[in-house]
Amino acid sequence: MSENQNLLAEQRRALILDEVRRRGGVRVNELTRRLGVSDMTVRRDLDALARQGAVEKVHGGAVPVAEASTHEPGFEAKSGLELSAKEDIARAAAELVAPGSAIALSGGTTTYALAHRLVDVPDLTVVTNSVRVADVFHAAQRSSGPRQGAATVVLTGGVRTPSDSLVGPVADQAIAALHFDVLFLGVHGISVEAGLSTPNLAEAETNRRLVQSARRVVVVADHTKWGTVGLSSFAALEQVDTLVTDAGLAAQARAEIAEHLRRLVVAGEDADDDADV
Repeated sequence: MSENQNLLAEQRRALILDEVRRRGGVRVNELTRRLGVSDMTVRRDLDALARQGAVEKVHGGAVPVAEASTHEPGFEAKSGLELSAKEDIARAAAELVAPGSAIALSGGTTTYALAHRLVDVPDLTVVTNSVRVADVFHAAQRSSGPRQGAATVVLTGGVRTPSDSLVGPVADQAIAALHFDVLFLGVHGISVEAGLSTPNLAEAETNRRLVQSARRVVVVADHTKWGTVGLSSFAALEQVDTLVTDAGLAAQARAEIAEHLRRLVVAGEDADDDADV
């Protein structure tokens, strides 16, 4: 291989690494289209990056090297990842919300995207432990002025986490006294073995209370969350009624999920393709 070809390979791998870190994962077919190279070339690049310890290869692509189970990224760091997937998930999840219902939205960037889709749904009561989610509804009401059917927002108290969620005994006590029709839950990680998990111990307990207070639990999580395990598990997959995810979820993961969940909604795919189990 010539020196110029070596340079091109290094530039290409730098671009791939940047995509992995920025988006939280890449797929081989996406990289072949973007870089204009063959499937085999991309796989060789991923092999080289994996040998360097820069990425972790997964079926169909690569993800960042696994971080410690106690690592909790801040809201801003997470908000730039998988933007299109989160918008697709938010759009699909919003269709599950009936006017006049009482819902809960946990903290997270995907529930934050969902909140923007719900500001015009009439007569909602929204319970949330997310400062960001509450701000979405308050900003919408300030901009439109008083209007009939505007959401009633209940923001729990508590101690603020790096992801701008309110957790701890104050939040737990407030949530335990409430009952809502549907909980829309963002997660740090989801897997068959660990269920739903988070790196924050206090957040895990608050999430347990949210799950206990909900008639139905809907997890909103992009495909990169599958297989990730945080320090503390707070719910088993069997406690989840519906998972709303994006089309990047691998076929093997879909098969595993179908064994444990009642319903899988893949945003961006036809409704007839949703798996009811």
